[in-house]
Amino acid sequence: MELRHLRHFCVLADELHFGRAASRLAISQPPLSISIRQLEDELGARLFERSNKQVRLTPAGAAFLVEAQQILAQTVQARELVGRIAAGAVGRLRIGFVASMLYRGLPQRIAAFQRARPGIELVLRELNSGEQIEALRGGRLDAGFAHAPTLPAGLHGLDYLAEPFVCCLPRSHPQAGAAAADLAALADETLVLFAREVSPEYYEQIIALCVQAGFTPSVRHEVRHWLTVVALVASGIGVALVPAAL
Repeated sequence: MELRHLRHFCVLADELHFGRAASRLAISQPPLSISIRQLEDELGARLFERSNKQVRLTPAGAAFLVEAQQILAQTVQARELVGRIAAGAVGRLRIGFVASMLYRGLPQRIAAFQRARPGIELVLRELNSGEQIEALRGGRLDAGFAHAPTLPAGLHGLDYLAEPFVCCLPRSHPQAGAAAADLAALADETLVLFAREVSPEYYEQIIALCVQAGFTPSVRHEVRHWLTVVALVASGIGVALVPAAL
């Protein structure tokens, strides 16, 4: 059974006249008759009573008409849905993000996207960079906002933004009021740092900045969230280098 059989049947059921039905379908009468006969043979039932004077639906034909119309309507809906999905108007988008993106305009961009594309269901997951990469490779995320200068094969990245690091110091620190801090002057300070396993990129970047300033930092405290870094520094437990957005 093909969709053309259903279309031919529904038009003939509407017209109850082979000539008019064939005209609407832009075909001649013989192909229409063959199509109806093929459909009846496949269903094992007569759908129309034919005579020289009229064509009418049989009880089986009347029952089948309801089902055929529903199938054709669902086909139209499915075609429209596929077109909307292909155009990006509907669908489901799973997005990962690191917590620091909350300070980089991500919530506002997400809200604007939802207003512009109400047919897209957004599913947000807060994950560290490594977890996002694994989720992307495993097909559990569609996109992510992560700290990853290099990506494994099969993943493609675009730069979202670049920002400098700034010194995060307790209010009581001698350099707290300075317009610019001297990183080398922090050589003897205890550094509060993002844990390597959470964000190896941030960890290596900060260590490299310290080495460039002429010292190897004393890393005593490793944490998983930037707010924890800031809270520990505010308590006087150490100093830190943090993204400017914080």
